[in-house]
Amino acid sequence: MTDDLTANYAKAYDNRIGFGKKPALILVDFVQAYFEPESPLYAGVDAALASALRIREKAREKAIPVILTGVVLHPSGLDGGRFFQKAKPLACFTAGNPLGAWPQGLEPFPDEFVITKQYPSAFFGTSLAPLLTSIGVDNVILTGLTTSGCVRASCVDAMSHGFITTVVREACGDRHAAPHEANLFDMNAKYADVVSEREILDFIASL
Repeated sequence: MTDDLTANYAKAYDNRIGFGKKPALILVDFVQAYFEPESPLYAGVDAALASALRIREKAREKAIPVILTGVVLHPSGLDGGRFFQKAKPLACFTAGNPLGAWPQGLEPFPDEFVITKQYPSAFFGTSLAPLLTSIGVDNVILTGLTTSGCVRASCVDAMSHGFITTVVREACGDRHAAPHEANLFDMNAKYADVVSEREILDFIASL
């Protein structure tokens, strides 16, 4: 981002909301398809997973709700609608495909929630929003894959559902730095606070 662009956006969007009183941690679509080199979705995002796991560990110590999401589609892909029609690599997520499995280190704990989705947002067509509302959550902490896809879609919907939305920079990943940085920039301008792993760990420790 150029200095001119940053200054231009600062005129209109230089605002930070801060954190809420009761957060939940969401790990969006950390599945094997992004870590398997032979997968069409391979993104080399091991560092993002490692960051998310460190945050998850601290969140669990503070009894912060943890939600994992993954895409599971009918073998025909028809329940993925136009998303499946447009994005051919979504065939990785048909039911039973090993590329839809959790990567090593991210198997859900029994007290964690798993949301299955068919579209980019973790909120669209799922029970996520009412779940968070029913347990009193006011702040969604987003980590996951990919920054330009399902993380961004989930970020916009989290904000639209009325949740304070926090995106952790190091705990999100994409297949290239350009869309990763561009989407973090845009989310921070309009929909969420983008924070560092250190900032979120300090916040969790303060609870």
